[in-house]
Amino acid sequence: MNQVIALDMLQSTGIGALALLLGMFLTRKIAWLQKFCIPSPVSGGMLFSLATLALYKIWHIEITFDGTLKDVFMLAFFTSVGFQSNLKVLRQGGKTLVMMLLLLVFIIVLQNAVPLLITRLLDVNPLIGMAAGSISMAGGHGTAGGFSSVLEGMGLHGAGTIAMAAATFGLIAGSVIGGPVAERLIRKYLSSEHLEPKDYEIDPAMAGIETDEASPAGRAKRISSHELEFQRYASATYSLLIVMALGTIASQLLQDTGITFPTYFGALTMAAIVRNVLEQTSYAKKLEIEKIVSVGNISLSLFLGMAMISLKLWQLQSLALPLLVILLSQVILIALLTYFVAFRILGRNYDAAVLVAGICGFGLGATPNAMANMSAVCYKYHYSIKPFLIVPIIGAMFVDLLNTGIITMFLNWIG
Repeated sequence: MNQVIALDMLQSTGIGALALLLGMFLTRKIAWLQKFCIPSPVSGGMLFSLATLALYKIWHIEITFDGTLKDVFMLAFFTSVGFQSNLKVLRQGGKTLVMMLLLLVFIIVLQNAVPLLITRLLDVNPLIGMAAGSISMAGGHGTAGGFSSVLEGMGLHGAGTIAMAAATFGLIAGSVIGGPVAERLIRKYLSSEHLEPKDYEIDPAMAGIETDEASPAGRAKRISSHELEFQRYASATYSLLIVMALGTIASQLLQDTGITFPTYFGALTMAAIVRNVLEQTSYAKKLEIEKIVSVGNISLSLFLGMAMISLKLWQLQSLALPLLVILLSQVILIALLTYFVAFRILGRNYDAAVLVAGICGFGLGATPNAMANMSAVCYKYHYSIKPFLIVPIIGAMFVDLLNTGIITMFLNWIG
């Protein structure tokens, strides 16, 4: 008989924060965690989940966590994602952005259709296929956590553990295959352009692509009084809370339609509407978007920390073979799609090869993986402007919106 230790809301949140801090320490000390862009709450939380697995298997002690605040942090993060959806920037991407969006839709559909086919062939619960589909691949840990309760409600026991394990696998796989696929394309199809590896490690054009805080001038631009920073973060937090509240109303209206939606969908769409409505007025400048994103990222880190410590890894034991088959099929699917389809559709040039590395990153993991993959290719050859413009737009504005809609259609179809 197992002994159950139930932790309350604050205890669960505290341990989640501790896992996050542990992960930050590990990321600083272990190079390959940085190389594969493994989020700190994932690395730290995984150690905690392994510890709870040992307690369960050896001493028959099961620790349960209260997820009340975890759900709040999840809602805050997806609300911040909605605030990043600025339709004005669409014109900057041009034809390539449109093609990337079409490719994204195609990839997400296949990431759900293929696992469902495999579950039918293996005669296992189709919801396992959904948990290891675009929920955890294109969606990553955030969407995996967001849909876990939906899958649990539909009857998939241990949905959170399955989805989070699949998302972690995807993060690593996306970082592993992105560079090699792009390298193969460059060597095979672009050799006539005389692209050769550089004899220095970092392209000077890449300096400051993500931040210029390393220079005194860059730091000076960001220096402001503590009071001003407080006001900006306070304004961002208040904006998030107001739209989160409006989002709960939108979610209730969506639920009344009888269609299954994740709990965060109302807040995500409401934030996108508010952002784009305000963009038409003089109030747009008062939106502290950068601070909203920062608060959202803090919320995501806490949410992931709490989600990872809650994993019940012993629930994966009976699903090892079907889950492994599905996950390997996802990697093969992305590799084939990017190599034979995406590269040709996107122009069959160096920009397309760099974009392929990015698609491998966010198709199996997350936008940071995509940026890391593209940076690795550009460090070896030369900088490419268009991919670093398009991929962040896709990652920030469209992946979660499109993915959530497509997942919802699949869940309602099989439900």
